[in-house]
Amino acid sequence: MAKRKLKEHRINREWCKGCGICIEFCAKKVLEMDQEDKAQAVRPEDCVVCKLCEMRCPDLAIEVVAEEEVEEDIG
Repeated sequence: MAKRKLKEHRINREWCKGCGICIEFCAKKVLEMDQEDKAQAVRPEDCVVCKLCEMRCPDLAIEVVAEEEVEEDIG
């Protein structure tokens, strides 16, 4: 089975109203508010690509883009 790996977080700063829903749903605390009260990915290396932030954003301002990483079959 392929394991998803994060490629990037795409956050549309014009659409983000700073509600914080994405931040509250992130189990790994990848997202935080910046100085302009907009969501930003501060720890992308911790992202598990669950996409809860993307699904819960009421303004469709965040997209989680994943790469497919193939697990090698050993022996």
